[in-house]
Amino acid sequence: MNSELHSTSAKRVRFVELGAKALRALADGDLAGGSAEAGVALDPHFVGDRARWIFGYRADQLARDPSAAPWITRAAVSEPDGAVVGDAGFHGPPDEDGMVEVGFTVVPGYRRQGYARAILRALLVRAAAEPGVRTVRARVSADNAASLATVAGFGFTRVGEQGNDRDGLVIVCEVPAHAIQAGQHPASSADTTAVPVEP
Repeated sequence: MNSELHSTSAKRVRFVELGAKALRALADGDLAGGSAEAGVALDPHFVGDRARWIFGYRADQLARDPSAAPWITRAAVSEPDGAVVGDAGFHGPPDEDGMVEVGFTVVPGYRRQGYARAILRALLVRAAAEPGVRTVRARVSADNAASLATVAGFGFTRVGEQGNDRDGLVIVCEVPAHAIQAGQHPASSADTTAVPVEP
């Protein structure tokens, strides 16, 4: 395991829900409205073109299936300083095979500071706590070496690849939930105490 993830200097995050109104405001480019709905000051990155598309997609997902709310996109807030350092969540609740897929983005000004690891650690703790989750999946752009290294550090292994015009070549990686629960990956370290999900 990566000893850096067990150190007392590892970054810690908590998640703040981005409800339907916050997601719709962000999809519409309304940073102030999205921040007000979320109850935290969101970064301008949350209204960039790609973020607006994602938040619009998630708002539509909630309109179709409100039960997905506990699983999808949240703001990732650094502890203890309270800075919004990214967004994170799952693509939805576990599917019929018990698979959930993680997704996260770190705000550019906070990249390469350990926040991706903190966010992924918190997501894995959340997934491992759910009895219906058997597998956690991550899809990472083939040219994103930093993210590929991050998921590999948590025991994800490559299981395939996909490609499309929007995302290009994407590497599909998975880790079994039982490995996380058994403490075989850094996500189960003692440094996971500050990962609450706020409603």
